Amino acid sequence: MIPWLLLVSLFCNSAQDGHSEEDGVFHCGSRNMTVKTLTQNTTLKQTILLTWEDEPSCVSVRDVLMYELELLIANKREHWEEVAVTPDQIGLTHSWNWTSHLALECTDHTLRLSSRYKNQTSGRKREHTIPGHEALGMPQVFPRDKPFEVGSRATFCCVLPTGEVLDKFYLSGSSNSHWNESQISTHTHVLTVDLSQPSSASGTDVKCATKKSHNGACAYIGYPPADQDLSCETRDLQSIECLWTVGRNTHLPQSMQTTYRLLGSECAEGFKARCSHKMQVDAGERLWTLTAQNPLGTVTLTHMADLTKRVHMFAPKGVKASKVDSRNVHVEWEWAVQTYNDLNITCQVNVRHGETHNSTSQHVGVGLTSAVLTDLIPNWTYAMMIRCTTTQHHWKWSEWSSSVTFHTLGDVPHALDVWMQEKDNKTVITWKVPLANQSHGDIIGYDITWAPTKTPERRESTSVRHPKNTLALSLDSMDEYTVSVTARNSHGSSSPSAVTVPILIPGGGVVKYSRILGSNGGFNLSWSTSPSASCGYIVDWYPVMGTSGLDWLRVPPSETNVKIFSKNLEEGKRYLLSVHACTHRAPVLLERREGYVKEKLIQDDLLKPLTWTQRNSDVVVTWKRVSLQEQPAFIQGYVLYCWDNNNRRVRNISTDNPQATSLTATNLPIGSYSVTVKAKTAIGQCGATHINATLNSLTDNLIWAICITLVTLFGLLSLFVILCYRHWECIKQAFYPPIPKPVLKDKLMLSSERCCHPVFVDMSHHSEAELMAIPKLHCKSEAPETDCVDRRPAAATNRYYEEPVEAFTIPNTAITCPSPPPSSLASLSLTQTSGVLPPIPQPGSQETDYLVTRSNGYQPQRNTEQLEDAPESLLPCVMTYIMLPQSRCE
Repeated sequence: MIPWLLLVSLFCNSAQDGHSEEDGVFHCGSRNMTVKTLTQNTTLKQTILLTWEDEPSCVSVRDVLMYELELLIANKREHWEEVAVTPDQIGLTHSWNWTSHLALECTDHTLRLSSRYKNQTSGRKREHTIPGHEALGMPQVFPRDKPFEVGSRATFCCVLPTGEVLDKFYLSGSSNSHWNESQISTHTHVLTVDLSQPSSASGTDVKCATKKSHNGACAYIGYPPADQDLSCETRDLQSIECLWTVGRNTHLPQSMQTTYRLLGSECAEGFKARCSHKMQVDAGERLWTLTAQNPLGTVTLTHMADLTKRVHMFAPKGVKASKVDSRNVHVEWEWAVQTYNDLNITCQVNVRHGETHNSTSQHVGVGLTSAVLTDLIPNWTYAMMIRCTTTQHHWKWSEWSSSVTFHTLGDVPHALDVWMQEKDNKTVITWKVPLANQSHGDIIGYDITWAPTKTPERRESTSVRHPKNTLALSLDSMDEYTVSVTARNSHGSSSPSAVTVPILIPGGGVVKYSRILGSNGGFNLSWSTSPSASCGYIVDWYPVMGTSGLDWLRVPPSETNVKIFSKNLEEGKRYLLSVHACTHRAPVLLERREGYVKEKLIQDDLLKPLTWTQRNSDVVVTWKRVSLQEQPAFIQGYVLYCWDNNNRRVRNISTDNPQATSLTATNLPIGSYSVTVKAKTAIGQCGATHINATLNSLTDNLIWAICITLVTLFGLLSLFVILCYRHWECIKQAFYPPIPKPVLKDKLMLSSERCCHPVFVDMSHHSEAELMAIPKLHCKSEAPETDCVDRRPAAATNRYYEEPVEAFTIPNTAITCPSPPPSSLASLSLTQTSGVLPPIPQPGSQETDYLVTRSNGYQPQRNTEQLEDAPESLLPCVMTYIMLPQSRCE
């Protein structure tokens, strides 16, 4: 009986557990199984959602019921998982989701669901297949337009049309070293890629191609949101505004940009990193929450604050300058938010004039709407802006208001800065022309007055017109003078500025010069303290060469160093700097410095003209002294380099005397040399000047000296001869004047132009018995007429011009002279003014030849020589005997 009872008990227990031990089969399982893909966002199609319910027989289960889920991709097991259902969950709907690394369109996805209780498995299995996409006509790439995070691994598939073979499958812009390609089915190929770089806003192409066609898809590679630093405030106590910082660019397209929600409400201007909501702001701290989300992730930002203490005011409106005078202005503005009128407000007024000058004044008040600005510059244009904040709980300044411009009224000029300079035995009074912010109006001119300090009643004055700023005065050097200068514009004159001109003591107060080196475009000048500097020091400077450029600087008594910097200072120009002690009377000169802002290398060919002279075996090279204008650096001496024909340096001579004008290279062998002279400066040797010199022996030099002397003498002699030749007539006229020709009153004329001329004899007062024959005169042609020889005995005559010829006695005397050239032959003929002369005897006749004699009884001796030997000879002509008067050489 007992065995049967045990058997019945076991059967009942088996029936209550919902299963049968027949063949070890478990009958409790699932029903109403459904498979869905999540479609609320098209970018998440790869998620599979599985839901199911328990069969009614599972109600009797008293222990954990296990469901086994198996996922197959292209009929290959991809995933297996168990879902445990406790007894209290029996009868409820169960769900399970899974995101595939492969797009569902790539191939078939099969889900299998079975149940297991303890060690027994249900014989019934539920199965559902999600079919893949079939390619028609061309390859298809999946997934399409999906975002991927940088640094992740993405899987793409290419579904090929039936009968086609894959040719290329790749991701644009990615190296194939990051690819992994495989084939999971007959028509499907898979490409796995490591995404290391973000894509552009247009995305990255995934391309698949066969021999017949090609296609592709777009992938967006970016980042999830990285916003941070949330901060909230209020601007009008009727709304809130939160600001944050966008961490980085997500590189996603506009459709996938980050969306923002503040306190659960969407922010329309979230892309501007700000979000505002209308709401009443109450006192007390509160948690403000912002959510930033894009397809790749979500970020939540929180901020705890009492916004009543965080009022960020708006900028003032309607700012204007209501009252303006020469130095003050009254400013007014308005508030766009009425609640500001009840707040304690602090406002800053920024006034800008010129390019870089800014000043800010602060004003406090409840509902502040006006302010007064003081200490302004007359006749000056200003630009003004205002910003405000709450006084009690300062959070942030408001934005600056719009800029407002105003111009102050004019006034008398500012007092001038006056100084002096001794130049060319005159005192040059100089003042700085007032700047635009010191003139307070257009300057018309300057008034200068001066008088001896001891006798101020001897005051003199003058005026100069703007823009002249100097006046040279001839003052008595033995008196101390006070000079004052005032500037004048249409509003009046400035207060006078005075300077005292000291007594000039000849040879006294000599201050030695010292050198100073500039740095960083200026001079760092320091000096010893002077007890006489009751009102400070005056430092002036000007270029050593030039007529202008004086500038000065006033230093308080407590300082003994100054940095001199001016845009007028030039490199390579020497400046003279002086330090004066300012006293209640005349300034006292303390120190003087000389230097360059920056020394510059001297240009080559500095020492021209460079000449050389040979002295025995030495070569002396000389040059002109270098002027200060040609010294862009302190010259500390000179150096001479001498090279021979083999470019070998044979001499190196230097001097440290900056005033030197020559150097000597001694004991040089005979030959040619290249000589270079350079100036020594603190920045190196420069100003190189070259010359070639040839050293000759002493004998050669003597020969050359003799040759040069002879050539010089020959040249001078040739020049003397040429000059004498050109002016020979004048020289002959001066030293050897010709004997004048006789002029006969009885009209004795000579017919020949050059040698023989006709003789006219007046015979009217003589008797026929006194008439005698006149022989013909002939000139020989053998010799020129200048060589005529008078063979007659010399006889003196008393006059040539005054007494007429009374009688002619022709003795048997011959006058011979060489005949002139045939072209100049002429015969001598005599004519009688009254009566007829007897015929002239022919040559060779027995008649006696006569010489024409004067009536004073002159009787020349008879020549014993007869003319028989030369019957055809003619009477010769002596050119110097009978000549017409000639004019003197001019």
